[in-house]
Amino acid sequence: MTARKAEISRKTKETEIELSLSLDGAGAAEINTGIGFYDHMLSHIAHHGKFDLRVQAQGDLHIDAHHTIEDIAICLGRAIDQALGSRGGIQRMGAAYVPMDEALARAVIDLSGRPYAVIRADFQTPIMGEMPTDLVVHALETIAAHGKMNLHAAVLYGRNDHHKAEALFKAFGRALAGAVAVDPGREGVPSTKGTLTE
Repeated sequence: MTARKAEISRKTKETEIELSLSLDGAGAAEINTGIGFYDHMLSHIAHHGKFDLRVQAQGDLHIDAHHTIEDIAICLGRAIDQALGSRGGIQRMGAAYVPMDEALARAVIDLSGRPYAVIRADFQTPIMGEMPTDLVVHALETIAAHGKMNLHAAVLYGRNDHHKAEALFKAFGRALAGAVAVDPGREGVPSTKGTLTE
């Protein structure tokens, strides 16, 4: 199998992002978004998915964190899609439950080529560090859209917003790891229609 890697560059008037991803990594993360809590969450995706992820971003944080968080999610989704290529030989679907103290989160992924996301997560505080809590859901929706995946994720219960968000991102990383895993017993694309890219 060829190396499943991608490099994405994106520059707009709002952000400038360089992102690289290896799906067959060791969980190494080098992430600098300018938003500490987002760095923390993206590091969990890398570590628990065993992906190598590098993100260098500069954004208009003097306005707020929205553009930076959204545009990094766009880049990460595109990197996942690009690294998967034809999506041949993969498990395609993955699921994970992750507890974080009193919180429990679930993520279920189908790398179907059809973008759709249902994210259920309620937070009590408006912001965690410098990351607005409403952007937790938006970031995952955006990754799913640009990664051409079907994502269902939920915080099933919890009290502490940090714990709930952390469990959610860890579950996403682990579910994605299961979905991108190579299926040694399969040749070609795991779809009866013969493609997962259209």
